[in-house]
Amino acid sequence: MTELILKNSLKTIFPVNEIVEKTNCASVSDVDLCLTLQQSRRVTLIIPALNEEKSIASVLNSIPENMVGEIIVVDNGSTDKTATIARICGAKIVSQPEKGYGAACLKGISEVVSDCEIIAFVDADFSDFPEDLGQILQPILDQKADFVIGTRTVIRDSLEALTLQQRYGNRLATLLIKLIFGQTYTDLGPFRAITREALDKLKMTDRNYGWTVEMQIKAARQKLRIAEVPVRYRIRIGRSKISGTVKGTVLAGAKIIYTIFKYAIKK
Repeated sequence: MTELILKNSLKTIFPVNEIVEKTNCASVSDVDLCLTLQQSRRVTLIIPALNEEKSIASVLNSIPENMVGEIIVVDNGSTDKTATIARICGAKIVSQPEKGYGAACLKGISEVVSDCEIIAFVDADFSDFPEDLGQILQPILDQKADFVIGTRTVIRDSLEALTLQQRYGNRLATLLIKLIFGQTYTDLGPFRAITREALDKLKMTDRNYGWTVEMQIKAARQKLRIAEVPVRYRIRIGRSKISGTVKGTVLAGAKIIYTIFKYAIKK
């Protein structure tokens, strides 16, 4: 039987002979480093971005080395230097002129390489800590979850960095999801990861504010193995297009509630 090795940092099992052959490791003793490289090739990180020239470099430079095989920045119609800066930082740039968070995510997914097995998402405003990506990926790599959400409501400083409308909106949305769909969530956080196989099952369609809640509702309905992990969060760089304006807050809140009840009556 092929010898197996368990990498402590990623905790996913691969046949040693396969790892040595595919990553050009000199020997089994080199597998610890090479296993990280081998696994990283199967992870794609998608970053939707709209006019985030002040923050995008910080986001990209904070992504742990050898954690992902592909970084896709989806330029959602920026009028500043977001795409140029992201390209200089080494990201793959994809254009989605149709405004909308969901539209940008869907475009990014359509550009993912064929051998990708895990897709992660993080915002471009540097409110999330990209350094926490390993914590997001861990339950999937441990084969304990198909879908993982980084919750911002556990760590005190993270919770306090959320605006009041984000806090109360989260509470209402997650309460409704629990009452209607029977799934307990503590956040609608954008920092998340999902296996490609699971994502394909969800058949995502929302093109704007309802993207995150649609994913969480469909994950519950599909009975995916769902996990939440505490992540750090801070006040973003620049003003939010959603919670930073009255119009954005109202539109986002209305769309989230609409999405919840749409799927509540939809079989």
